[in-house]
Amino acid sequence: QVQLVESGGGVVQAGESLTLSCASSGRSSSVFAMGWFRQAPGKEREFLASISTRTQTTYYADSVKGRFTISRDNAQNTGYLQMISLKPEDTAVYYCALRASIRGTWTFGGQGTQVTVSS
Repeated sequence: QVQLVESGGGVVQAGESLTLSCASSGRSSSVFAMGWFRQAPGKEREFLASISTRTQTTYYADSVKGRFTISRDNAQNTGYLQMISLKPEDTAVYYCALRASIRGTWTFGGQGTQVTVSS
């Protein structure tokens, strides 16, 4: 069972930055990709970004492109989401997820971390 622990959330003002972390159990060799998602109250979970474990290829949702940067330290089994120029609409619970193969589904295993951006 995948265990993921997200951390780094908090309350910030618009324009400020935060970096989220995602610690995962298991070996990086069994992980094809890591992703970050968020869910705001009353809204569906939204894909934000993903990174391939082997090639470090990244993908971003248009809503965060240019403001968020995903990275992963395979040796530490830890992923990051650097967020700059935060906006009130970025307020949500942020989750990380892992995917075992290119056609696999995302597996979530953490409680998420709350990010609140005040105007």
